[in-house]
Amino acid sequence: MTAASEIAGLPPLREVIARHGLDARRTLGQHFLLDGNLIGRIVRQAGDLAGRHVVEVGPGPGGLTRGLLASAAASVVAVEIDPRAVAVIAELAAISAGRLRVVAADALDCDLAALVPAPRQIVANLPYNVASPLLVGWLRQAAQWERLTLMFQDEVAARICAAPDTAAYGRLSVLAQWLCTAEYRLRIPAAAFVPPPKVTSAVVVLTPRPAQPAPARFAAMERLTAAAFGQRRKMLRGSLKPVGGEALLARAGIDGVRRAETLSVAEFDRLAGLLLEAA
Repeated sequence: MTAASEIAGLPPLREVIARHGLDARRTLGQHFLLDGNLIGRIVRQAGDLAGRHVVEVGPGPGGLTRGLLASAAASVVAVEIDPRAVAVIAELAAISAGRLRVVAADALDCDLAALVPAPRQIVANLPYNVASPLLVGWLRQAAQWERLTLMFQDEVAARICAAPDTAAYGRLSVLAQWLCTAEYRLRIPAAAFVPPPKVTSAVVVLTPRPAQPAPARFAAMERLTAAAFGQRRKMLRGSLKPVGGEALLARAGIDGVRRAETLSVAEFDRLAGLLLEAA
């Protein structure tokens, strides 16, 4: 029997949710995706998973986990903080022929890259309340990942992929696009989830660039973008005072009357390099 046919024979997700008392909890940012066709589309955004080791964060009742097991992925590790969902995923693991492992932990405290060998990917429907800090943490170790296929609130997805000189462009845009190519792939309506959130969701695919900065340069970029966008209505000569202000801008050849959202990722990279040199 194939993995896909085994998954197709499992009980409906709504039945699993009822049996385990897995009502979605606002405190955990839970909204469960139950549509098998939509789940299949999300998994396909990750590309050919043959030979890949996949980490999923926040599997909940296991809808996306089922989709990953039905793919050609070599293995799947599901990281889950909710003990009720851990029990659900443990049931899936028992019939996965060793391809699925559940880790009961808070993903914010985990080194996910240490959980699986390369080539590794993350595919996840992220809890809304911790999605941005999770992403920034994974960007710090972008060199470890082949691809990240992630679902966010649509507003966050738009920020990640935003172009300079647009309202959505900000710190997350710069960090993500500095380290990865960022593609906005799928918009997911609120009605697709149980319970439906108040916002639309979207899938973003992040592919790390071949050359990644050293940790010290990443830290410099974090300081720089935090200052620049922390007071985004200010001119750069004011917002960047804590990190060198007009002197730093002059060395980079950037006019201090500009605002943060007008700078390209390349200009931020130049500033980060100069900030690191001055440290």
